Order: sequence, then C-alpha cells, then structure tokens
Amino acid sequence: MTNTTAAPTGGYRDMNRLMSLMTGDEKHGPAATSTLDALWVLYDRVLRVTPGTMDAPDRDRFLLSKGHGPMAYYAVLAAHGFFGEELLSGFGAYDSPLGHHPDRTLVPGVEIGSGSLGHGLPLAVGTALGLRARGLTDPRVWVLIGDAELDEGSNHEALAYAGPAGLEQLHTVVIDNASASHGRPGGIAARFETAGWSVASVDGRDHEALYAAFTAPHAGRPRAVIAHVAPKH
Repeated sequence: MTNTTAAPTGGYRDMNRLMSLMTGDEKHGPAATSTLDALWVLYDRVLRVTPGTMDAPDRDRFLLSKGHGPMAYYAVLAAHGFFGEELLSGFGAYDSPLGHHPDRTLVPGVEIGSGSLGHGLPLAVGTALGLRARGLTDPRVWVLIGDAELDEGSNHEALAYAGPAGLEQLHTVVIDNASASHGRPGGIAARFETAGWSVASVDGRDHEALYAAFTAPHAGRPRAVIAHVAPKH
C-alpha cells in the first residue's frame, strides 16, 4: 500500500464535505451515496479494525463488493484515518491511488479489488473458510453487495453454500435500491432465509436500525442485513 495513515477527521456530519472533494467523471454518485450510511455505521461502531490493526491476523475483514462508485467508501476510510483526506481531491486521476474501483494494493484498509458486480460474496465465503481453517474464530467477515449483484450466479452459489456450512463469522449487507434486473419470489430476504441465514430487513438510512441489525446474535448461522435505500442525487 502506498499511503500512510492519518489522524481521523470529523464525524458523520463531515461526510458531505469529504464526498464533495471527489469530483470528475464516472462518479456513480447514486451507487456511492446508497452505501454511505451502512459504511459509516460499520466503520464507526461495528468493525474491529483500525489503521493500526489493518494487517493484524485477528482483525475484522470488510470486503466492498459494490466497488463501482466507491466515493462513500473512500470518504469513510479517510474520516477514520486510514489515509489523509488530501487524497480525495485526486479521485479518479491518473496518478491517484483512489481509482474508480478500489485497489487493495494502493488504498490502505481495502481488503479486495472490486468493481461492478464484484463477486464479493464468494470471496467473503472463502475468507471465512480460510479463517476457520487457520483456527481464527474471532475475526468477523463483512461484505457489502448491491441488490443487482444477486443476478450473478457466483453470488447465489456462495449464498446457498454459506448457510448449510454454518459460517457464523460471515455477515452480508445487501444495499437494496431496487436496481436488480430480476425479481425473486418473496424478495431478497426470503432468498437468504431459505438458505439458512439469519436475516434482518431495515431502513438503510437509519443508523440505529442498522447498528441493531449488525450486532444481533446469530449463533451457528451467517447473517444478512437487507438495507433498503432510495438513492440520493
């Protein structure tokens, strides 16, 4: 990774300012802002990872599968000190580490390179299995995906596997902004429930509801939180 960590900036009220520093083409603004609240709650109150522990074996892992439009992700990472906010104004530039898709080799705190339909759920399943094989049962694996990613077969295979495998360390946040091409009977929550997951559906802008859903116990089962949002423009 090419950049050093920095002192944390302001709180959630500073997000609009940090987001506004990122300009240029191909911002995918709605894709970014739909994830902002879930990302903030995770990094501010749930994830056990800091700039000082981002390489520690016992850290929580966060995988952003919804990698297109990563502005909110970058703003949250900067706000929590993973890198200096001065990098934000270079977003998408040729010589900037902050590309239109996050790169784990360039951006401190990023666990995977991802993009549109990032196939992050199968990567998260593999991460959870790898931790289990190493005897690391305390770290939790979180993955944030978009509803349209559930149109992809690899994500359905991972979803179907994780429940019967009892991957309790695995947590999936689905940002549901009604962008999927294909509906599914009973909605997204029913698909996870059928596969044996613990599931909650919440308002994706409500921080207290998100926190409660993220921290609810789910012994022996993976956890899915469906966060319903209307995109901000």
